[in-house]
Amino acid sequence: MIKRSFLGVLAISLMVAITGCGGSDQPTATSGTSGTSAPSTEFTFKLGHLQGGDHPYQKGAEKFKDLVEQNSNGRIKVDIFPSSQLGNGRDQIEGLQMGSIQLHVGSVAPVANFAPKMNVLSMPYLFDSREHAVKVLDGEIGAELSKDLESKGIVNLAFWENGYRHMTNNTRPIKSANDAAGLKVRVQESPVYISMIKALGSTPTPIPFGELYTAMEQKVVDSQENPLAQIATNKFNEVQKHLTLTAHTYDAAVFLMSKMALDKLPADLQQVVKDAAMEAGAYEREVSKESESKFLQQLKDSGMAVEEKPDLDSFRQAVVPVYEELQDQYGGKELIDRIKNMK
Repeated sequence: MIKRSFLGVLAISLMVAITGCGGSDQPTATSGTSGTSAPSTEFTFKLGHLQGGDHPYQKGAEKFKDLVEQNSNGRIKVDIFPSSQLGNGRDQIEGLQMGSIQLHVGSVAPVANFAPKMNVLSMPYLFDSREHAVKVLDGEIGAELSKDLESKGIVNLAFWENGYRHMTNNTRPIKSANDAAGLKVRVQESPVYISMIKALGSTPTPIPFGELYTAMEQKVVDSQENPLAQIATNKFNEVQKHLTLTAHTYDAAVFLMSKMALDKLPADLQQVVKDAAMEAGAYEREVSKESESKFLQQLKDSGMAVEEKPDLDSFRQAVVPVYEELQDQYGGKELIDRIKNMK
């Protein structure tokens, strides 16, 4: 009897040991489903951007995460890092090149440092409307401009948006281009924005976005220009008294992926990622468009003085020298005309 008991215990122990030999990389059974298994996570991606949790970027990133994780059946996991947690725009784009960051969404201007022709998209008053911009970005011109990034180890999966950019300042109301003269204005590290501010008779001062609030608080700069979402969600109204709806640039955003990371994916997962980037981008654009009136009202309610109908013709005339100075560097008049005629 004792011998049989010992053999029984030994048999059970062997069964347990054999069962455990599969290791942690083996699929585990889906909870509540008999005889089926769910694949474990094979790829974990870091997705970084510079904005906070209420910004359309974050909403779009969350949509992308949901789509990818669901449609890959859990094989891909996406971790989102908002609010410049992974560094400023240039840091994150360089991270894509090195493969330390897999995904990034942000304005065109920083990435144009890696693909200069993309600077054309930041030219002031280039697009007549959102619909015009989307037609250009989602068509052959957008594809041509995006192609230049691939030699730098970066893939533009889709164009998203950052809304129209407007001017704020802490000095005086701006009703026309003449009123903008003499200010010290924070700009992105971009030849187009630097040239534009100079054309207005002001002094451009490149400052990383993550340092901008402090720079305005300490009066390093008098003014800045950004979409309403950035102005509201980053509480720039606390350090800027005046907002002018100049709408000087439709700020296209790029949803970028490390080419190194994309190439490591099997073909089916590459398609999952590409499809999710497009679907999340369409969603993010709608969120951005619909949120502008909310953010504008929020800024008004905070006590910020808003000039809703400045003399836009004066601004358009003032920035003509930007085209004269830079258009030949970014595809020439022919590309500008192709964009403007695609309405």
